[in-house]
Amino acid sequence: MARIPSTQALRALESFARHGTVWQAADELHLTRSAVSHQLRLLERDLGFRLMNRIGTRAELTPQGQAYAADIRRALSMIAGSATRNAARGVSGSLSVSCPPGFASSWLCGKVGGFVESFPDVMLSVQIPRRLDDVSNPDIDIFITFGLGNQPDMEVELLKEVDFTPLCSPAWLNRFESIPDPGALSAATLLHLGDYEDWEGWFRLAGMPGEAAHRGLLFGDMNLVYAAALGAQGIAMGDEFICQDAIRAGHLVRPFDLSLRSARSYFMVVPPEKQGNPTVAAFHDWLLDELIGD
Repeated sequence: MARIPSTQALRALESFARHGTVWQAADELHLTRSAVSHQLRLLERDLGFRLMNRIGTRAELTPQGQAYAADIRRALSMIAGSATRNAARGVSGSLSVSCPPGFASSWLCGKVGGFVESFPDVMLSVQIPRRLDDVSNPDIDIFITFGLGNQPDMEVELLKEVDFTPLCSPAWLNRFESIPDPGALSAATLLHLGDYEDWEGWFRLAGMPGEAAHRGLLFGDMNLVYAAALGAQGIAMGDEFICQDAIRAGHLVRPFDLSLRSARSYFMVVPPEKQGNPTVAAFHDWLLDELIGD
């Protein structure tokens, strides 16, 4: 059998493939940037083919590197999943999870059957918070939040950074001849969640005045925003992560290549009194495994 590369090098590649930058991979793995770069160079040497293209100070995966990283992600997920399945024996009790509605309906609800299968003796309850970053409910064991992650005295772990990009239905897009010219949005119905902030930021990134975003429809729930977009009622500033299945299926399309990195991210937050709970640990590990494999 061919020699298997070091696990650390494989994890460095998988993390770099997910984040796209060496510094983010280094932060996640608790390594220095030079250590991650060194691991990637050693991995290229051991494999005998080029994983990276280096453009100035930037690095990006080659097509071979992308394919290999996808295989490694599946392999690491399988290994972690095996540990989770075996650790599941004897884990029982109730578990309450608070989760933003968009994350729950567009991602978690399509995956959660795997947790139930792995931990059949855990009674799982998924609830929707009043605010996307609310961690005040004392009955909740583990919170998934969308915000800045500034919950003092709690265990906070970054789950996913978020990129926003305009998303719409193919039927709505067909009404416009000048898309993908961002200027065409001046005649479009913009769909907003709560306020104009996300569209304002994207307009400025596209070289347009942020004030141009102050029109359209305001919704109080992200599921309503996406329902309106799917119903060809306008164009939404969409979360690329939770909309990935709709994009792959062609229900939503990206008219522009321009994405805006949100100041907010998805976090997992555990109150101090819930830390050490076996059901919390089981859900924590399962969720991270699913995110790695996605």
